[in-house]
Amino acid sequence: MSTASQQEQGKKGSDAPRSASKRKARDSQSPQGKGHRRRSKETRSELTITNPDAAGIDVGARTHYAAVPVGRAEVSVRSFGSYTAQLDELVKWLKDCAITTVAMESTGVYWVSLYQKLEEAGFEVLLVDAHQAKHVPGRKSDVQDCRWLQQLHSYGLLRAAFRPEDSICRLRTFKRHRKSLVQYAGMWIQHIQKALNEMNLHLHHVLSDISGQSGLAILDAILAGERDPAKLASLADYRVKKSQAQIEAALTGDYRPELLFVLNQALQNYRQIQQQIAQCDLGIEKQLAQIADCPNPSQVSEPTPLLSNSTSAKPRKTMPKDALELSLAGHLKRILGVDLTAIPGLNVLAVLTLLSEIGTNMAKWRNEKAFVSWLGLSPNNKISGQRVLSSRTRKVVNRAATILRLAAMVLGHSNTPLGSFYRRKRAQLGAPKAITATARKLGCLIYRLIKNGQGYQETDLHIYELKYKDQILNSLRKRANSFGFDLVEVPQAA
Repeated sequence: MSTASQQEQGKKGSDAPRSASKRKARDSQSPQGKGHRRRSKETRSELTITNPDAAGIDVGARTHYAAVPVGRAEVSVRSFGSYTAQLDELVKWLKDCAITTVAMESTGVYWVSLYQKLEEAGFEVLLVDAHQAKHVPGRKSDVQDCRWLQQLHSYGLLRAAFRPEDSICRLRTFKRHRKSLVQYAGMWIQHIQKALNEMNLHLHHVLSDISGQSGLAILDAILAGERDPAKLASLADYRVKKSQAQIEAALTGDYRPELLFVLNQALQNYRQIQQQIAQCDLGIEKQLAQIADCPNPSQVSEPTPLLSNSTSAKPRKTMPKDALELSLAGHLKRILGVDLTAIPGLNVLAVLTLLSEIGTNMAKWRNEKAFVSWLGLSPNNKISGQRVLSSRTRKVVNRAATILRLAAMVLGHSNTPLGSFYRRKRAQLGAPKAITATARKLGCLIYRLIKNGQGYQETDLHIYELKYKDQILNSLRKRANSFGFDLVEVPQAA
């Protein structure tokens, strides 16, 4: 570095402290500066310990680090293994230190066993999102992480993630496993379709579902050695819309032995997974039977209208349910206290997913707005300088919100008030925002129904449209009056 540049840098460096000291002296002499410092000292709040018996645990795959308040043990931070005996030792050490509440980060699935151990031992356990308990930059280690969690929890600065009661968690395990099985079944259907395409058999072009009754019958005949397109086409059900000649043309191809081998194994795997899904359904039914009834059965009443000036709508046509589906529907109504399948767009499996994800205790959220915010369906306003920078919804992975979004898409094809709301929002905002808005409306509706034990009764679509028309006319009259005009109704021609 040259001498001139060093002198220039020295001047810049020496000017900064001098100017800062001058500003400090000037502020201290002015009465406004003294008042500002006095107000800042008065409004400054000091952190108080709200949880003196708090501990923090940094969860790992092989080792857990636990921190307790200083003075509770000879060493305030200890490490424990992840084996069951070592987890029992950790629980005993926390009891010896007179700990009553514990905070831990949600690290993968490694926290589940420790969480259940602590909950069974009577501790108040806070499962904290890692984004809310970020460590101070530049100080990252397992020991410092558990100390940081313990300190934040002792000051009451951590917020627990939602986790329902143990019976709902058991149901959630069954339901998520069933979803994985359905995805595996869909994967094997893709393998079947790929093998058929390579043999130039366009079965999926003439059948809407190759895993249906007609599709499986044709596949079994092909694997049994049948190659005559006419005989294969005759196995299709009479309700298939394609003609016999079209099905025969689609089943004329090159039956290669190696592709038939792949087709055979893919079909076997698909049927095995279908059997596992049936077994999982029975496990779900048994778990539902063990869940207690609605906590407030006295609140359960007859269905009442949710909107004013409503009349009873015509019952929707539904497909006949099998015995298992009827049993699941009965258990869901008993547990929730209301029949959520009466809401358009929600079937038994959708309600079962909602129950396994949100539980039955709506008191976990202070109101319906907090509930839909947890679902990630409400606007996330970012305001700076009195200006809204963004109002997009938060990016969250919530299976209950996914179900509500799918239900909103189904509502778009229904002649219901909720369907009319979706179509109106789609015309104004576009399909993605309309799906989110309708899903939010469904979330608020479900929250009120479960919390109040109020049955759902659909509003008449004509009355709903008239009510919306009156709201639009009242708004237009107010805007016209603000500009000094009046709305005049144009007489219609006879």
